[in-house]
Amino acid sequence: MKMTFQKLVIGASMAISVSALATVPAQAGTLTGATIGGTAASDYLVYDVEGSSTKLVDKPSANDVQKVLDGDAAHPTGNVELRASSEGAGFDFAKNTTLTGQIGGKSIILSSLTETDWFSTGSILNKTYGAQNFANTWFNQFYDAAGLTSSGFISRSQAYASFFGINGFQRTSDPNISYVNQNDITGEIKIGLAGHFNLKDYYKPLLGTSGNLLKDGFQASEVVKVTYNDKTDFLYSFSATATELTNSSGVGADGKSHSGNYEVSIKGVPPVAVPEPSVILGLLGVAGVFATQRTFKKASI
Repeated sequence: MKMTFQKLVIGASMAISVSALATVPAQAGTLTGATIGGTAASDYLVYDVEGSSTKLVDKPSANDVQKVLDGDAAHPTGNVELRASSEGAGFDFAKNTTLTGQIGGKSIILSSLTETDWFSTGSILNKTYGAQNFANTWFNQFYDAAGLTSSGFISRSQAYASFFGINGFQRTSDPNISYVNQNDITGEIKIGLAGHFNLKDYYKPLLGTSGNLLKDGFQASEVVKVTYNDKTDFLYSFSATATELTNSSGVGADGKSHSGNYEVSIKGVPPVAVPEPSVILGLLGVAGVFATQRTFKKASI
């Protein structure tokens, strides 16, 4: 009877341990091992958070890059701007800046966009409205989001020409990455892009009187190129949530940047479950009971 009771206890212990092992969530979460690279590896900026402002980090280290990427949509912790010189004169649109790291045990690369990404080739015909490329696909959605469809005063081709003339595609190619997170169960990877909550504030001064046609409060993120699990996507959004932050401190502060968070996502590979240390110890304890039982049996022979 005593032996039967011991077997029942051991069997219950094993069942509990195995059940716990099966239900332990995978350990994934945020991007790790963040490094900056690309053909323009030095062209990036890091913004940390100070109160309700984002502040430019002077001479950022790898630790600074990693630190500002550990937030989420509810609590952004700054951002890393890739290809930060995109709005400057003499910008080389053939080069890119990348952010590489590991998430859920797999490599992921986030990159700024190049001229080839937008227009497919350098041909002047591919840079015009109506060409079959990503630039035209994206711009048609941008035109609608900006409320120009209902204005009736500027056609898509006219708006495209104006946008191209102010280097709009370059300006949209320098994504500010605020976080990279993964759902432990589904594997979904979410990426935060910091931008303007009201993009009219940004484009109206650049477009002059035409800027008055833009819908007040319209939203559009910059575009990020993401390579993960042998697949490359161009990710962007036309819907933002307020970050309660603005770029209001330090060099380049305008009091409006980083006020909106645009979240984009891709399907990721669910990470392999890793048992908690407590579960492993529990299993070792059960194994120890079995070892003791075998010792007692040998001793009684």
